[in-house]
Amino acid sequence: METPFNDRGVSVTRNALSAAGQVFPLREILAVRVVTVQKNKILPVTISVIGVIGAIAGGVFRSPAGIVCGVMLAVVGWLTWITQDVTHRLIVETASGEREALSSVDLDFVERVAQTVRATLAAAASAAPKA
Repeated sequence: METPFNDRGVSVTRNALSAAGQVFPLREILAVRVVTVQKNKILPVTISVIGVIGAIAGGVFRSPAGIVCGVMLAVVGWLTWITQDVTHRLIVETASGEREALSSVDLDFVERVAQTVRATLAAAASAAPKA
């Protein structure tokens, strides 16, 4: 059996897409698309703003604990921001709905999987006997 794609735990054969412990038979796949999920901005900004307000309040009331806690929260907000990654997801559309098949920070990898699935679907459609 030929395996057109087998990389990083994801394989696409002429019969199925297998990724993250899920198996999607190609005959059930209607379409695939890649969705990019951006960084969450609200949480880190909120944590940092609360931290800055706490540090300012600690300074106004001459509270070393307030200043330290505020600065720590501001740093946690900043760390939350820089450690987030933009993720790319492969969404598989079937007759029963849409499901996420794959999630990765590597856009090229997710695009290669999507292109392989599309090419395999097209090859299966062209090889199908015409009635």
